[in-house]
Amino acid sequence: MFKKILWATDGSESSDRALELASSLASENGGTLLAVHSIEYIIGKGDIPVQVDDDERVVKIKQQVAELARTGVSADAKVVQGGMNGAAHTVARVAEEEDADLIVVGTRGHTALAGLLLGSVTQRLLAIAPCPVLVVRRSGEPVAAEHEMNRETTRATR
Repeated sequence: MFKKILWATDGSESSDRALELASSLASENGGTLLAVHSIEYIIGKGDIPVQVDDDERVVKIKQQVAELARTGVSADAKVVQGGMNGAAHTVARVAEEEDADLIVVGTRGHTALAGLLLGSVTQRLLAIAPCPVLVVRRSGEPVAAEHEMNRETTRATR
């Protein structure tokens, strides 16, 4: 069913839980997994953009993808520069460019607004993604699969 799965990750524990489900779906369906990480910036002193990410996070994500490949899962990583619209728009753009069948994401991560109900990136992604979005909660279980249809997003609650 889902042949091209995009795992949106910021390197957080929540993203790691989402990876478990994403890799399982890719493996069971003979699909491929594309890990996407959006490098984000904030405006610092003097209106100068400052990178929020650290190199260790990108190294971790690439190691996770390499480990998946060693276990037989067709996996690749894509690290992209986040735009002014934020990580959700960047992930949605990559999902469209890559013709992803599904985006798998954790409930919250490393963003400046982490700790909100679903996390700001996940919330926004549910509204703008070009394909279904599977949100994995803290327990590792999916919250809901959401899909934008006719520009209206179906909302699921826990």
